[in-house]
Amino acid sequence: MNFLENIKARAAANIKTIVLPEAGDIRTLKAADAILKQGFAKVILVGDAEKIASDGAGLDLSGATIIDPVSYDKKPEMAQKLAELRKSKGMTVDEANDLLNNELYFGNMLVQMGLADGMVAGAANSTADVLRPSLQILKTAPGTKLVSSFFIMVVPDCDLGENGIFLFSDCGLNQNPNAEELASIAISSAESFRVLVGAEPVVAMLSHSSKGSAKHEHVDKVVEATRIAKETAPSLALDGEFQLDAAIVPEIGAAKAKGSPVAGKANCLIFPDLDAGNIGYKLVERLAKAQAYGPVTQGIAKPVNDLSRGCSFEDIVGVAAITAVQTQG
Repeated sequence: MNFLENIKARAAANIKTIVLPEAGDIRTLKAADAILKQGFAKVILVGDAEKIASDGAGLDLSGATIIDPVSYDKKPEMAQKLAELRKSKGMTVDEANDLLNNELYFGNMLVQMGLADGMVAGAANSTADVLRPSLQILKTAPGTKLVSSFFIMVVPDCDLGENGIFLFSDCGLNQNPNAEELASIAISSAESFRVLVGAEPVVAMLSHSSKGSAKHEHVDKVVEATRIAKETAPSLALDGEFQLDAAIVPEIGAAKAKGSPVAGKANCLIFPDLDAGNIGYKLVERLAKAQAYGPVTQGIAKPVNDLSRGCSFEDIVGVAAITAVQTQG
């Protein structure tokens, strides 16, 4: 069973409800059809039922719950709650009611009120537009300082990492995290790995230096991030700073970082900035022919995941399955 099949099986064993708010996009409707056929989650579609039926002609959406923000009977209650959440920003109930006509705000409120367990969007909206209402409504998870993203990389014919499975972070959101932010990304990533892969995380803080082999302010940031992460999560198998080969190749780890419990064994790779992370995951995806699942968001109080606007409906299905398992964590 491959990684995604395993994720779908785990989701099917504990059915959750995922809201897909972009029902005006045919890819969303095709994804809903596939999710319902595969039976790993319940689906809420946001939009006008007649239009969805027309746009989705030929698809089986009979198992989906369709909610139209315009006529939803719980919208007054939802608007009241949203106004309370945004009271510090001066939002009125009337303003909240208007804002709920936006599919992304409406979808987040379904999650906030417990009517859905998680949300997947971004096929028709930018990352900023997807995440802004999530941070305003759901906010960050307790103890989490920032929202970040990761990819699960599944490398064929590879015995490194967790039998070829790695988590790469942050590859999609934080441009140049400072030491404290990098430590937070590392701790969140470890928990994400544990939830999704079902194995113990071994976290490497990556750099162009291994244990002092180079001196530079960029190295200093990773060293400080490592110190903060160890202090914050002392039971976590985490170490650095490491060059990539020292992090994942046992004999090189032993040579460059003798005595480190992480060197040569890492399955969670924390990149020092977005340039490195984005380049790194794409190199592995293209040259090693790895499967890249993501970007998956971490750090929001309830799972909300952003899609690439170039995604396929199959991508939406996969992210929905991952989101469903995240809700179990």
